[in-house]
Amino acid sequence: MNTYSSIGGLSEIAGDYDLFLIDQFGVLHDGQTPYPGAIRVLEELKSVGKTVVLLSNSGRRSAANVTRMEALGFPRDLYDHFITSGEVAWHQLSAGSGAGETRRCLLLSRGGITSAVEGLGLELVEDGADADLVLLAGSDGDSVPLEVYRERLRPAAERQIPCLCTNPDKIMITASGLRYGAGRIAEEYEALGGPVEWIGKPWPSIYRFALERCGGSESKRIIGIGDSIEHDIAGARGIGAASLLIKGGILADADEEELSALFAKYKAAPDFLSQSFAWD
Repeated sequence: MNTYSSIGGLSEIAGDYDLFLIDQFGVLHDGQTPYPGAIRVLEELKSVGKTVVLLSNSGRRSAANVTRMEALGFPRDLYDHFITSGEVAWHQLSAGSGAGETRRCLLLSRGGITSAVEGLGLELVEDGADADLVLLAGSDGDSVPLEVYRERLRPAAERQIPCLCTNPDKIMITASGLRYGAGRIAEEYEALGGPVEWIGKPWPSIYRFALERCGGSESKRIIGIGDSIEHDIAGARGIGAASLLIKGGILADADEEELSALFAKYKAAPDFLSQSFAWD
Protein backbone atom coordinates (compact mmCIF):
# COMPACT_ATOMS: atom_id res chain seq x y z
CA MET A 1 0.00 0.00 0.00
CA ASN A 2 1.38 3.40 -0.98
CA THR A 3 1.72 5.83 1.93
CA TYR A 4 2.79 9.00 0.15
CA SER A 5 0.69 12.17 0.28
CA SER A 6 -0.58 13.55 -3.03
CA ILE A 7 -0.18 17.30 -3.40
CA GLY A 8 -1.38 19.73 -6.03
CA GLY A 9 1.59 22.07 -5.87
CA LEU A 10 4.81 22.77 -4.01
CA SER A 11 3.27 25.67 -2.10
CA GLU A 12 1.56 23.09 0.12
CA ILE A 13 4.85 21.85 1.60
CA ALA A 14 7.52 24.46 0.74
CA GLY A 15 7.41 26.03 4.19
CA ASP A 16 8.62 22.79 5.78
CA TYR A 17 11.99 22.73 3.97
CA ASP A 18 15.05 24.94 3.58
CA LEU A 19 17.09 23.14 0.92
CA PHE A 20 15.55 21.90 -2.34
CA LEU A 21 17.49 19.41 -4.48
CA ILE A 22 15.69 19.51 -7.83
CA ASP A 23 16.21 17.33 -10.90
CA GLN A 24 16.06 18.99 -14.33
CA PHE A 25 14.94 16.55 -17.07
CA GLY A 26 11.37 15.44 -16.47
CA VAL A 27 10.83 18.06 -13.75
CA LEU A 28 11.86 21.46 -15.09
CA HIS A 29 11.93 20.71 -18.82
CA ASP A 30 11.86 17.95 -21.44
CA GLY A 31 15.13 18.94 -23.09
CA GLN A 32 13.37 21.24 -25.52
CA THR A 33 10.84 23.31 -23.57
CA PRO A 34 10.23 24.28 -19.92
CA TYR A 35 7.26 22.55 -18.34
CA PRO A 36 4.34 24.90 -17.61
CA GLY A 37 4.79 26.53 -14.22
CA ALA A 38 8.36 25.29 -13.61
CA ILE A 39 9.96 28.73 -13.83
CA ARG A 40 7.35 30.13 -11.47
CA VAL A 41 8.13 27.47 -8.85
CA LEU A 42 11.78 28.47 -8.80
CA GLU A 43 10.80 32.14 -8.61
CA GLU A 44 8.53 31.46 -5.64
CA LEU A 45 11.18 29.44 -3.79
CA LYS A 46 13.82 32.12 -4.22
CA SER A 47 11.37 34.88 -3.22
CA VAL A 48 11.07 33.33 0.24
CA GLY A 49 14.78 32.69 0.68
CA LYS A 50 14.96 28.97 0.01
CA THR A 51 18.24 27.36 -1.09
CA VAL A 52 17.73 25.76 -4.50
CA VAL A 53 20.19 23.29 -5.99
CA LEU A 54 19.61 21.77 -9.40
CA LEU A 55 20.98 18.24 -9.11
CA SER A 56 21.36 16.38 -12.37
CA ASN A 57 22.71 13.09 -13.68
CA SER A 58 24.03 14.94 -16.71
CA GLY A 59 27.47 13.74 -17.80
CA ARG A 60 28.29 17.29 -18.90
CA ARG A 61 29.88 19.76 -16.52
CA SER A 62 27.74 22.24 -14.61
CA ALA A 63 28.55 25.30 -16.76
CA ALA A 64 27.28 23.60 -19.92
CA ASN A 65 23.99 22.84 -18.19
CA VAL A 66 23.66 26.40 -16.89
CA THR A 67 24.05 27.64 -20.46
CA ARG A 68 21.39 25.23 -21.68
CA MET A 69 19.02 26.27 -18.89
CA GLU A 70 19.45 29.93 -19.79
CA ALA A 71 18.68 29.12 -23.44
CA LEU A 72 15.50 27.37 -22.27
CA GLY A 73 14.42 30.47 -20.34
CA PHE A 74 15.64 29.69 -16.80
CA PRO A 75 17.59 32.71 -15.47
CA ARG A 76 20.74 31.92 -13.47
CA ASP A 77 19.45 33.77 -10.40
CA LEU A 78 16.62 31.27 -9.91
CA TYR A 79 18.92 28.74 -8.22
CA ASP A 80 21.98 28.76 -5.98
CA HIS A 81 23.99 25.90 -7.49
CA PHE A 82 23.81 23.57 -10.47
CA ILE A 83 25.56 20.29 -9.64
CA THR A 84 25.97 17.55 -12.24
CA SER A 85 27.47 14.09 -12.02
CA GLY A 86 29.80 15.19 -14.81
CA GLU A 87 31.09 18.01 -12.60
CA VAL A 88 31.67 15.63 -9.71
CA ALA A 89 33.56 13.22 -11.99
CA TRP A 90 35.67 16.03 -13.48
CA HIS A 91 36.84 17.08 -10.01
CA GLN A 92 37.48 13.46 -9.08
CA LEU A 93 39.57 12.86 -12.21
CA SER A 94 41.38 16.17 -11.78
CA ALA A 95 42.34 15.31 -8.22
CA GLY A 96 43.67 11.95 -9.40
CA SER A 97 45.76 13.35 -12.23
CA GLY A 98 49.43 14.08 -11.80
CA ALA A 99 52.85 13.42 -13.20
CA GLY A 100 53.25 10.30 -15.26
CA GLU A 101 52.00 8.72 -18.42
CA THR A 102 49.01 10.36 -20.13
CA ARG A 103 45.86 8.31 -19.71
CA ARG A 104 44.04 7.25 -22.86
CA CYS A 105 40.29 7.69 -22.54
CA LEU A 106 37.42 6.31 -24.56
CA LEU A 107 34.75 8.98 -24.09
CA LEU A 108 31.15 8.21 -25.00
CA SER A 109 28.98 11.32 -24.85
CA ARG A 110 25.83 12.64 -26.46
CA GLY A 111 26.66 14.11 -29.84
CA GLY A 112 30.37 13.48 -29.36
CA ILE A 113 30.73 16.53 -27.09
CA THR A 114 34.11 16.51 -25.28
CA SER A 115 33.57 19.22 -22.65
CA ALA A 116 33.40 16.56 -19.90
CA VAL A 117 37.17 15.98 -20.16
CA GLU A 118 38.50 19.41 -21.13
CA GLY A 119 41.46 20.42 -18.99
CA LEU A 120 42.15 16.92 -17.69
CA GLY A 121 45.05 16.12 -20.00
CA LEU A 122 43.49 12.91 -21.27
CA GLU A 123 44.24 11.51 -24.71
CA LEU A 124 40.96 10.60 -26.39
CA VAL A 125 40.84 7.32 -28.31
CA GLU A 126 38.13 5.80 -30.49
CA ASP A 127 38.58 2.11 -29.71
CA GLY A 128 38.14 0.29 -26.43
CA ALA A 129 41.23 -1.75 -27.27
CA ASP A 130 43.37 1.41 -26.87
CA ALA A 131 41.78 2.80 -23.70
CA ASP A 132 43.13 3.02 -20.15
CA LEU A 133 39.85 4.56 -19.00
CA VAL A 134 36.25 4.55 -20.23
CA LEU A 135 34.05 7.55 -19.51
CA LEU A 136 30.32 7.11 -20.17
CA ALA A 137 29.01 10.68 -20.14
CA GLY A 138 26.00 10.37 -22.42
CA SER A 139 24.07 8.32 -24.95
CA ASP A 140 22.98 8.72 -28.54
CA GLY A 141 20.32 6.12 -27.85
CA ASP A 142 17.87 7.79 -30.21
CA SER A 143 20.17 7.22 -33.19
CA VAL A 144 22.70 4.50 -32.28
CA PRO A 145 21.70 0.86 -31.56
CA LEU A 146 22.82 -0.47 -28.18
CA GLU A 147 24.71 -3.26 -29.94
CA VAL A 148 27.07 -0.68 -31.49
CA TYR A 149 28.08 0.53 -28.05
CA ARG A 150 28.42 -3.03 -26.77
CA GLU A 151 30.88 -4.05 -29.46
CA ARG A 152 32.86 -0.82 -29.17
CA LEU A 153 33.27 -1.39 -25.43
CA ARG A 154 33.88 -5.13 -25.50
CA PRO A 155 37.72 -4.93 -25.88
CA ALA A 156 37.98 -2.59 -22.88
CA ALA A 157 35.71 -4.75 -20.73
CA GLU A 158 37.69 -7.85 -21.58
CA ARG A 159 40.84 -6.09 -20.35
CA GLN A 160 39.07 -4.95 -17.15
CA ILE A 161 39.54 -1.28 -17.98
CA PRO A 162 37.86 0.92 -15.32
CA CYS A 163 34.73 2.73 -16.46
CA LEU A 164 33.19 5.84 -14.93
CA CYS A 165 29.50 6.25 -15.68
CA THR A 166 28.68 9.91 -15.11
CA ASN A 167 25.14 9.71 -16.45
CA PRO A 168 23.49 6.82 -14.56
CA ASP A 169 20.05 7.37 -16.09
CA LYS A 170 18.99 4.23 -17.95
CA ILE A 171 16.14 6.00 -19.71
CA MET A 172 16.33 9.47 -21.21
CA ILE A 173 13.72 11.84 -22.59
CA THR A 174 14.35 12.76 -26.23
CA ALA A 175 12.42 14.47 -29.01
CA SER A 176 11.73 10.94 -30.31
CA GLY A 177 10.36 9.74 -26.98
CA LEU A 178 11.98 7.64 -24.25
CA ARG A 179 15.28 6.04 -25.29
CA TYR A 180 18.09 4.22 -23.48
CA GLY A 181 20.59 6.36 -21.60
CA ALA A 182 24.24 6.05 -20.62
CA GLY A 183 23.30 4.05 -17.52
CA ARG A 184 21.95 1.31 -19.77
CA ILE A 185 25.25 1.29 -21.68
CA ALA A 186 27.08 0.96 -18.35
CA GLU A 187 24.95 -2.08 -17.51
CA GLU A 188 26.12 -3.64 -20.77
CA TYR A 189 29.73 -2.91 -19.81
CA GLU A 190 29.22 -4.69 -16.51
CA ALA A 191 27.57 -7.62 -18.31
CA LEU A 192 30.68 -7.88 -20.48
CA GLY A 193 32.76 -8.20 -17.31
CA GLY A 194 34.04 -4.63 -17.04
CA PRO A 195 34.18 -2.71 -13.72
CA VAL A 196 31.93 0.37 -13.45
CA GLU A 197 32.04 3.21 -10.94
CA TRP A 198 28.70 4.99 -10.89
CA ILE A 199 28.75 8.75 -10.24
CA GLY A 200 25.44 10.56 -9.78
CA LYS A 201 22.10 9.99 -8.12
CA PRO A 202 21.41 7.88 -6.05
CA TRP A 203 25.09 7.37 -5.14
CA PRO A 204 26.49 9.41 -2.20
CA SER A 205 29.30 11.34 -3.94
CA ILE A 206 27.03 13.76 -5.79
CA TYR A 207 25.09 14.53 -2.61
CA ARG A 208 28.31 15.11 -0.61
CA PHE A 209 29.52 17.44 -3.35
CA ALA A 210 26.24 19.39 -3.35
CA LEU A 211 25.94 19.66 0.43
CA GLU A 212 29.54 20.84 0.77
CA ARG A 213 28.70 23.74 -1.51
CA CYS A 214 25.71 24.56 0.66
CA GLY A 215 27.75 24.63 3.84
CA GLY A 216 26.93 21.10 4.98
CA SER A 217 23.64 19.49 5.93
CA GLU A 218 23.39 20.45 9.61
CA SER A 219 20.16 22.15 10.63
CA LYS A 220 18.86 21.98 7.07
CA ARG A 221 15.47 20.57 6.27
CA ILE A 222 16.09 18.94 2.89
CA ILE A 223 13.78 17.63 0.19
CA GLY A 224 14.78 15.91 -3.05
CA ILE A 225 12.49 16.39 -6.05
CA GLY A 226 12.57 14.30 -9.22
CA ASP A 227 10.79 12.00 -11.63
CA SER A 228 12.92 8.88 -11.06
CA ILE A 229 12.31 6.52 -8.15
CA GLU A 230 15.61 4.74 -8.80
CA HIS A 231 17.67 7.95 -8.79
CA ASP A 232 15.88 10.91 -7.20
CA ILE A 233 13.71 9.23 -4.58
CA ALA A 234 16.25 6.57 -3.57
CA GLY A 235 18.99 9.20 -3.49
CA ALA A 236 17.01 11.46 -1.18
CA ARG A 237 16.25 8.54 1.11
CA GLY A 238 19.95 7.69 1.18
CA ILE A 239 20.83 11.04 2.77
CA GLY A 240 17.85 11.04 5.11
CA ALA A 241 15.96 13.71 3.17
CA ALA A 242 12.29 13.92 2.32
CA SER A 243 11.28 13.40 -1.30
CA LEU A 244 8.69 14.47 -3.84
CA LEU A 245 8.02 12.36 -6.93
CA ILE A 246 6.95 14.29 -10.02
CA LYS A 247 4.85 11.98 -12.15
CA GLY A 248 5.10 13.97 -15.35
CA GLY A 249 8.43 12.67 -16.66
CA ILE A 250 9.51 9.09 -17.30
CA LEU A 251 6.66 7.73 -15.12
CA ALA A 252 3.88 9.73 -16.77
CA ASP A 253 2.07 6.56 -17.90
CA ALA A 254 2.71 4.43 -14.77
CA ASP A 255 -0.33 3.32 -12.78
CA GLU A 256 -0.50 2.66 -9.04
CA GLU A 257 0.48 -0.99 -9.40
CA GLU A 258 3.55 -0.11 -11.45
CA LEU A 259 4.55 2.59 -8.98
CA SER A 260 4.22 0.19 -6.06
CA ALA A 261 6.43 -2.34 -7.84
CA LEU A 262 9.10 0.32 -8.39
CA PHE A 263 8.93 1.46 -4.76
CA ALA A 264 9.53 -2.13 -3.69
CA LYS A 265 12.27 -2.75 -6.25
CA TYR A 266 14.34 0.26 -5.20
CA LYS A 267 13.28 0.18 -1.53
CA ALA A 268 12.32 3.82 -1.78
CA ALA A 269 8.89 5.44 -1.72
CA PRO A 270 8.38 9.20 -1.83
CA ASP A 271 6.88 11.24 0.95
CA PHE A 272 4.87 13.23 -1.59
CA LEU A 273 3.64 12.81 -5.15
CA SER A 274 2.54 15.49 -7.59
CA GLN A 275 1.40 15.17 -11.18
CA SER A 276 3.62 18.08 -12.25
CA PHE A 277 6.16 20.53 -10.89
CA ALA A 278 3.74 23.33 -10.08
CA TRP A 279 3.42 25.91 -7.33
CA ASP A 280 -0.34 25.63 -6.76
